[in-house]
Amino acid sequence: MQFCDDCGSMMHSDGDVMVCSSCGAEDARDEERAAEFVSTAEQSDDDVIETEEGANFEGKPTADDVHCDECGHTEAWYTIKQTGSADEPPTRFFKCQECGHRWRDYN
Repeated sequence: MQFCDDCGSMMHSDGDVMVCSSCGAEDARDEERAAEFVSTAEQSDDDVIETEEGANFEGKPTADDVHCDECGHTEAWYTIKQTGSADEPPTRFFKCQECGHRWRDYN
């Protein structure tokens, strides 16, 4: 595995160069180490946790046993993701239905 010197993100092979997945920086491919690299299928979008400001939570399940620290509203949309190892409980990500504030609960 090779990491970008500029931003630290993982790089992938693109012909004779290694390309950063985040910033697009390129680095010469080290042919001696090329046999050590393993290509895998790209990550599908359903594994991505929607954390950006514009992420759409509407239509997700609703929790009515929560309390928004920003506005005090007691209903929020949520999604559940396994962010730790398999023997740890999943993480719930919430978005307040009133003000849009986001938070997480580790159970």
